Amino acid sequence: MAYTLKQVTIRTNNTQEGIKKIDEIWKDIKNGKLPILFNNEGVFQQGVSPISKYSNYESDENGNYDLSVMGVTVDFFQKIEMEVSKGLYKKYDEADESGDIDICTKKAWEKVWNDQKLGIIARAYTEDFESSVPAEYTKDGKAHCYLYIAVHQ
Repeated sequence: MAYTLKQVTIRTNNTQEGIKKIDEIWKDIKNGKLPILFNNEGVFQQGVSPISKYSNYESDENGNYDLSVMGVTVDFFQKIEMEVSKGLYKKYDEADESGDIDICTKKAWEKVWNDQKLGIIARAYTEDFESSVPAEYTKDGKAHCYLYIAVHQ
């Protein structure tokens, strides 16, 4: 019987140990051990994109939080863009010319944290979303990281 998971969730934080846990879960998703992008029989799920959801924050980015990796379809992105247009989320888009997804993801989060320090955004710490796209899947050949950060209005 073929099946896929809709999401997998871990409790983690932004310490070195926490980041290692995040890397491990992504490794298990990419190799099909956790069937989100591939079903349990190794068949790629067409039209499904992986996205990270950060939720259940203990405090802020320095505390524990839940990280859920979900398989979503294009309608998810349409809905979150509507939330951006309503001012409920702020969208960040960072790219890396060399195609390094880790570099563009780090740049995107640093921009969020810098905007917090400068008072440009007031994070709600409800649900934030991250979609990191490898260069081979983009039109411009760059790695991209899209962050949707929940903000107070």
